[in-house]
Amino acid sequence: MLFCMRTTLLLEDGLYRDVKSFAAREGRTVTSLVEEALREYLRRAVAAAAAPTYRVVPLPEDGGTLPGVDLTDSAALLDLLEQP
Repeated sequence: MLFCMRTTLLLEDGLYRDVKSFAAREGRTVTSLVEEALREYLRRAVAAAAAPTYRVVPLPEDGGTLPGVDLTDSAALLDLLEQP
């Protein structure tokens, strides 16, 4: 048996008109559209939280290292990478 929770959403008038119009063009209910949108949002949020984050380090035009970077000093490299 499927249980559903009835709830009220307060949406800006223009957004609701857009959602209702889109749902009608798709032959769907507003409820099914909102459910799908929320499921997709949650799926992306969980995936983003699980994905590692990387910081892009800009490289000089000549392809070498940035001034002051010593590739033989791993402790200094870690310090540089931890800077915001």
